[in-house]
Amino acid sequence: MINLSFSYYDLEYFLLILTRISCFVFIAPFFSMNNTPRQAKIALSFFTSMLLYMTLSPAQAVVYDTVVQYAIIVLKEAITGLLLGFSTNICTAIVNFAGNMVDMETGLSMVTVMDPTTNQNVSITGALYQYTVTLLLIVSGMYRYLLGALAQSFVVVPVNGAVFHTENLLATMTSFMVDYIMIGFQICLPVFCVILLLNAVLGVLAKVSPQMNMFSVGIQLKILVGVSVLFFTFSMLPDATEYIFNEMKKMTVSFVEGMI
Repeated sequence: MINLSFSYYDLEYFLLILTRISCFVFIAPFFSMNNTPRQAKIALSFFTSMLLYMTLSPAQAVVYDTVVQYAIIVLKEAITGLLLGFSTNICTAIVNFAGNMVDMETGLSMVTVMDPTTNQNVSITGALYQYTVTLLLIVSGMYRYLLGALAQSFVVVPVNGAVFHTENLLATMTSFMVDYIMIGFQICLPVFCVILLLNAVLGVLAKVSPQMNMFSVGIQLKILVGVSVLFFTFSMLPDATEYIFNEMKKMTVSFVEGMI
């Protein structure tokens, strides 16, 4: 016969762990997709909390006197989980930026598709990059790193031990914006350079043969050349995925350091 007995303190401590993990799963990439069943998200949060609760030994007691103080502790754990998930989720937006740049250069900026994972309209190249990079991240073990980093966060930032340093967090976001533009531009650089040369050639042809309608010819050539370059440079995405994965690790460490 199984006899499960626990005190109120054990239940309260478990709920605090569950709060951080559920907030992380709610916003983290791959786990937070809308096509992921809610039952799977709840089960993952609950059983991960059970494993971490049995692994962690609450050395420091969570001290509070009123319900309001406990609610503040719950809010701190929720913010901690959201920040950890947000630090990894914003890194996946780099490929959407690169896809928008490619579509603007090739003349496909008006073409959008519905992304079922976010229920938002995204550019067609951005959606292609997003699905491919997400698949490569999963193959490279992104989910294992995310769960490992989440478990390690309880050691570095214990329950009710988060101290939010806004200056460090803002500095981290500022440095991320630099990497965001740099990595995104590196992904779309081949298409950008080829379309730039094509525009120069079309400009010369417009001067040589004014009777030709370069507007209609240029639109078709941009789409044809852009898609061709995109096809030939698709093998570069694994390297771009590695950059995004490293940026994800860097952002996770930076956000954790901003809460110590």
